[in-house]
Amino acid sequence: MSLYKRLHEVQQGADNAPATTPAAPGAPADGATGGSAGGPGGGLAAAAKAARSTPGGSARRDPVLDELRQRIHHSLIEELGPILYDSRLSEEDLRKKVHEQLHAALAQERAPLSASDKAQLIQDVSDDILGYGPIDPLLRDDDVSEIMVNGPDSVYVERDGKLTKDPVTFVDEAHLRRIIDKIVGQVGRRIDESTPMCDARLPDGSRVNAIISPLTIGGPFLTIRKFKADPLQVDDLIRFGTFDANAARFLQACVVGRLNIIVSGGTGTGKTTTLNVLSSFIPTDERIVTVEDAKELQLHQDHVLCMETRPPNIEGRGQVTIRDLVKNSLRMRPDRIVVGECRAGEALDMLQAMNTGHDGSLTTVHANTPRDTLSRLETLTLMAGFDLPVRAIREQMASAIDVIIQIARLRDGSRRVTHITEVQGMEGDVITLQDIFMFDFSAGVDDNGRYRGTMKPTGIRPKFAEKLTAEGIRLGPETFQPGAAVAQ
Repeated sequence: MSLYKRLHEVQQGADNAPATTPAAPGAPADGATGGSAGGPGGGLAAAAKAARSTPGGSARRDPVLDELRQRIHHSLIEELGPILYDSRLSEEDLRKKVHEQLHAALAQERAPLSASDKAQLIQDVSDDILGYGPIDPLLRDDDVSEIMVNGPDSVYVERDGKLTKDPVTFVDEAHLRRIIDKIVGQVGRRIDESTPMCDARLPDGSRVNAIISPLTIGGPFLTIRKFKADPLQVDDLIRFGTFDANAARFLQACVVGRLNIIVSGGTGTGKTTTLNVLSSFIPTDERIVTVEDAKELQLHQDHVLCMETRPPNIEGRGQVTIRDLVKNSLRMRPDRIVVGECRAGEALDMLQAMNTGHDGSLTTVHANTPRDTLSRLETLTLMAGFDLPVRAIREQMASAIDVIIQIARLRDGSRRVTHITEVQGMEGDVITLQDIFMFDFSAGVDDNGRYRGTMKPTGIRPKFAEKLTAEGIRLGPETFQPGAAVAQ
């Protein structure tokens, strides 16, 4: 049965329905949305309303509207073709052409749609062609920091550090798969049965991970960590309570003083955001090389060279890893090397860079405590494939790393720096650590369950304070004095 016949039957059913009691003068007829019950759109609007009133039903999931939306979508793709990917066409001109063709295709269908259904259909098709389908509004929502698609019928979002289920859905798995293909294709990546996992990024820099069948059960999975167009600055982190002004000035002194810093924490704790803020402290007259899996850092210095990895091609060749890029960066005469994350053998190359004149380098590591950070770096170094003695690795770490910044996402959803720790050196076979600042958990929580604590100095002056003094940076005793009043 054709689509138009199905729509006509819906309309006929409404026309043959028993007459209802006349509405009061000036009041809309029962079930009329953009037309009377017997006029164009009344029957379909009633059907849509009925679908919305049923448990789990919605206008978006109405099968007739879904079929019409897909039909018009394919029609527009055939009509516009290469125009959609013409870089010479501005975004505004492309949007105008799509809307013109969309209204023309909708008129040819002669579908009896209500005004609300027509508007929703136009919005859905526009989002599919010009954006990313049902999740396009979420990508535009500044309050959403992460989008997790667990299949066509299940979408979760993160707001203020808390996960909630969102009512948006995809039509089916094929619809979700088209959006995934569009995202990964924009950055020259691919995802198929031979390569069912992919890391990519949106044009605005948002990080994307996609995984499809046969590795998934219940549909393709898509995870997007949104990238803020206006990156957070140090003042924002102070306002959010990530650390206080005293700790911020100390960290700025460490970066300007060319100390090697490791930012550690679990997944989603804000390591990259903190790394970005730390990178903003680097003087503008230095040459900086950044290495990342997918570009996320936003450095505003003039002399910045950004590199990102490349996956293997369809023949399994051509892969370029972070380790390859770190090795190459050493030949690029960098003053500082910033690595988005050490997760394998590149940890050894990073330690060597820190030990061979590239002071002030920065990177992140997944770890839950400062001590765990050292253990993880030791493991990652062994993944480089060299049979190195453990003591030699630890001596490299003790010599290379000056500061470890530990970040955690607490139960209230906030992201806080819990430790700023100095790596002091070796005692026997053990690397000695000393906490300079710690988060005050003893302050408890307020009525809303939010932690009251802030970063507090432990009262110990770090050994590298002499190195900072040699760089012309003096830290007064009040910086490390517990309980000292600090202007925010």
